[in-house]
Parts: sequence; structure tokens; C-alpha cells
Amino acid sequence: MLRLIIGVAAGYILGAKAGRVRYEQISKTTRAITESPVTRKLVQVGRQKLSDKLSTQPKLEPMEPIDERTTVLVPHDQLRG
Repeated sequence: MLRLIIGVAAGYILGAKAGRVRYEQISKTTRAITESPVTRKLVQVGRQKLSDKLSTQPKLEPMEPIDERTTVLVPHDQLRG
């Protein structure tokens, strides 16, 4: 019985140590990926594309400017050819 308890305890300790090392490795890799500028840019572009697809607002297109400071915008589907 004592051998069984010692075996279980040793297995637990070794497993916990190996598990902690693996956890730290996964955690470090995850942080590196999420903090990467490339990843941030991909997420930003993806969010913008999703937002554009789900938007209920009509896309506005510029028409002839009235003057240098004023441009009229109309929904894309109302543009006249």
C-alpha cells in the first residue's frame, strides 16, 4: 500500500511539474501571437470587413463637389449612371 501511495505521489509531482512547464510554453506562445502587430492588423481588417458586411447603413459615394469644402454624398444604390 505504501508503494502505491509513493507511486501516486511521485506521478502527481512529476505530472504537475511537466504540466506547469507545458502551460508556461503555451501561455508564452499565445502572448507572442496576440501581441504581434501582424495579428493585430489581421484582426482589425477582419473586424472592419465583418462590420461592413453587417452594416445596415447604405454605402455613401461622393458626387460632384459643390465647392472645395463641400461634397454631396448619396447611397451607392441611388447613383445615376
